[in-house]
Amino acid sequence: MFAAQTLEKFAREVAKYPAAHQQSAVMACLAHAQEEKGWLSGEAIEAVAHYLGMAPIAAYEVASFYNMYDLKPVGKYKITVCTNLPCALSGGYHAGEYVKQKLGIGFGETTADGKFTLKEGECMGACGDAPVMIVNNRSMCSHMHPEEIDKLLEECK
Repeated sequence: MFAAQTLEKFAREVAKYPAAHQQSAVMACLAHAQEEKGWLSGEAIEAVAHYLGMAPIAAYEVASFYNMYDLKPVGKYKITVCTNLPCALSGGYHAGEYVKQKLGIGFGETTADGKFTLKEGECMGACGDAPVMIVNNRSMCSHMHPEEIDKLLEECK
């Protein structure tokens, strides 16, 4: 189900833990699986679980708990807006509303062209830089007021 490169990444993650604790690599392996596939289908989650010798439901519980995992297809650019209380009080709510208006979609939706998916996220650990957004689970963007949001969306086009 996974490319040889992804399986090599799985093996490197598993090697970080004692032999009887390979399940500890579930988060990293799910991330690598999502990186290859673009999102985590039930089949992909089950394949990761089998690789790690754990029950598929246990891997699904992890994948469904954390918002960095996508259980349905997402756009080329997944923008996650922190709406936790510190960010919300410092402009996160308004930033989310602004992105919704600019893209014409709501949280949990993808633009018709498949380019953008907008998600609501929990604390990203950068409250002093609020409002904060993360693009594709990798790039944290701070102080995301309308001008910065416009720049980000333009760069993604």
